[in-house]
Amino acid sequence: MASIILMGIKHCGKSTQANLISKKLNLPSYDTDTVMEKLSGKSPREIYSQDGPKAFMDWETKACMSIQAELAEKGTDAVIATGGGICCNEQAVSILKTMGRLVFLVASEKTAADRIVREASVGPDGKLKDIPAYIARKNPETLDDVRKIFHEFYLERTDMYSHICDVAVRMENLPKIQNTNRILSSMGVKIV
Repeated sequence: MASIILMGIKHCGKSTQANLISKKLNLPSYDTDTVMEKLSGKSPREIYSQDGPKAFMDWETKACMSIQAELAEKGTDAVIATGGGICCNEQAVSILKTMGRLVFLVASEKTAADRIVREASVGPDGKLKDIPAYIARKNPETLDDVRKIFHEFYLERTDMYSHICDVAVRMENLPKIQNTNRILSSMGVKIV
């Protein structure tokens, strides 16, 4: 078996499914965002907003290299949840491809947008906060603006992920473990 690398847009269930699959298969679980934070001392959002997209992709690549080195040292496979924008980072994707199969978790646009809007808040200055950087930089004034910006982003990213993945699995409105079983089944892993 090879490592299982979960990819997809923000809020599609990558981290949740990585934890469930790792428990089911008794494999270690990694999250590239967590590894980035450990290596850099900053959250991925801080890296992106303070240092820019290039620095973000550099740290993302370093995180993938770190996971690759650790798995090679331990001689094991793993389940890896990636950040929502990894499809734009060719170097990081190349590293991940050497470790296993890329699984695109396809969330519906409405589900992903609802989750983003649910996390958003309004700051004391009246501006939206707690929204992804790629939306924030377009200065949305309302939650409807957030949804409109997300729509274009969703179409673009879905296309990108569908071209780099080995397997695509639509995340259905089902209990989480049922989606876990659907992911494993799509990869030919026998479910016990």
